[in-house]
Amino acid sequence: MRHLTTRWTALTAALAAAGLLAAACSSSSSSSNSSAKSSSSGASASTLTISDESGGTWACDFNPFLSSDTWFGFGPVYEPLMFVNNLAPQPLAPANIKPWLATAYKWNPTFTQLTFTIRPGVKWSDGTPMTAADVAYTFNMLKAHHSMDLESLWSNVGGPVTAVTASGNQVVMTLNKPSPLYFYNIADQVAIVPQHIWSKIANPTTYNDKNPIGTGAYTMHACTPANIQYKANPNYYQAGLPKIKTVNFPSYLTNPPANADLASGADQWGSQYIPDIQAAYLSKSADYHTYSPPVASVSIVINLGLGKSSPLSNPLVRQAMAYAIDRPKAAQIGEGGQEPPSNQTDIITTADKGPYGSSYDAAQAAAYGNAYAYNPAKAEALLKQAGYTKVVGGVRQNSAGQKLSFTLVNNGGYSDWVATLQDVVIPELAAVGIQVHLNDLSQTSYESALYTGKYQLGYFAQTGGPGAFYEMRQWLFSGNTAPIGQVAATNYSRYSNKNTDALINEYAAANPSDSAKLAGILNQLQLVMLKEVPIIPVTGQVDWYQWDTAHITGWPTPPNWYAQPAQYAYPDWGIVLQHLAPKG
Repeated sequence: MRHLTTRWTALTAALAAAGLLAAACSSSSSSSNSSAKSSSSGASASTLTISDESGGTWACDFNPFLSSDTWFGFGPVYEPLMFVNNLAPQPLAPANIKPWLATAYKWNPTFTQLTFTIRPGVKWSDGTPMTAADVAYTFNMLKAHHSMDLESLWSNVGGPVTAVTASGNQVVMTLNKPSPLYFYNIADQVAIVPQHIWSKIANPTTYNDKNPIGTGAYTMHACTPANIQYKANPNYYQAGLPKIKTVNFPSYLTNPPANADLASGADQWGSQYIPDIQAAYLSKSADYHTYSPPVASVSIVINLGLGKSSPLSNPLVRQAMAYAIDRPKAAQIGEGGQEPPSNQTDIITTADKGPYGSSYDAAQAAAYGNAYAYNPAKAEALLKQAGYTKVVGGVRQNSAGQKLSFTLVNNGGYSDWVATLQDVVIPELAAVGIQVHLNDLSQTSYESALYTGKYQLGYFAQTGGPGAFYEMRQWLFSGNTAPIGQVAATNYSRYSNKNTDALINEYAAANPSDSAKLAGILNQLQLVMLKEVPIIPVTGQVDWYQWDTAHITGWPTPPNWYAQPAQYAYPDWGIVLQHLAPKG
């Protein structure tokens, strides 16, 4: 993401100022719900259909505090306090922070108290007024049920928040240390829910939320395993919005049918990998467009919670795995060159850096083979150093007979991930004596294995945020993990290190204008990635984005990236839907 040492320059006063800003503007085969589709010639300008292949059918659960469900309602149905545009040059500059359920915010001079002014006149979709009490209730519910605190905000899971109270139309958040860079996590990444509904739920940690009651521009109108249909909220508080009245979200089990529906014009908003995209999509119509900025990395996730009995607990084994993978080859073969190669620092270094910028510490990376550039000879040397000197049937083992043989779970619906693993990663690991069995799963089974830690290796990409630090925090902060068998928020590798936690907290507490300090801490986090190899970034994770301008206008386009353009980016897709309008 963009260079953090420049992003925060001169933002101290801006972050401390009140922020009264302008309102946010204005699979097998095909999806089994063919009625959600229309032909290109007959597409309705007031109806939008999404093509975002997930590898599974819909469970019709909309709890925004469960990792598997957040995506489906957060943005169009449930809303946060503020919107931070991660793709802006300075995401936390006041001009890039848009009011949502709050109209203003203000930090105290020490960044230990954050006050939001809650928008008047907002109603939940059942007609009940939304108040500051709902906001305070939402945050305090996350404290009471820490597994729902997906951003690890509360002090009981290592975050800075110690109290959230409501008074009149204001909500005051008290923090135990200066935490200006937690603004994004607090203001943009927490969906506000109605107290009159959620206070009656016996166990919100398992609540499926089949009938979500939100404040958003859309309501969830109907849901089946084949399609989710959203309808415009007739009482939405932003007058005249939304202009697209119906949104269909069909489920797809694999890429080909989803890509075919995009190419035919049946679907208008795509967020997926399309092989040979020029021939398969762009050439079909002058109204078809694509651009996919890199925002994070797709990584091999290593389960570090398996204990010392697992070879994966040995950093030499993890380092060897990182050296054994040819990342440029993976990006070219698996992703058709549409995603850049990543590196072991987890910092994007290609010309198109998306929001990462140039925060890569090249000198430090050089000491680790230029951030683990492909070197199978080095990988074999490290494995011998770790004691895996004997090769039986192509698989290395140590003197105790412990074999380097693992199973890797993957979303089998993602054809690009399957190709990356089958054609590049697994053969290259096999070449140095590491055997990996690929277990392609449905979306639900795959996510369950990762979230609960019931796996050895996995393949996954985080959502990132307004800078490289945010993705590293998702992977490395111990507050984001949980014991095996319990659901982790984002740290699925179960990595835990007090020194790394201290670095993350130090970064979040730093003065936003202290660019030298921020850069120094980020360099130390890169060193954690290089030295300990808690995960292995393979390719850049882009915001897959295809859009059709035949009947709909208002799409995010260069240079006006008013939000992340991928449909799966939340709450951004709610902002995108507010901008879209029938053409003409």
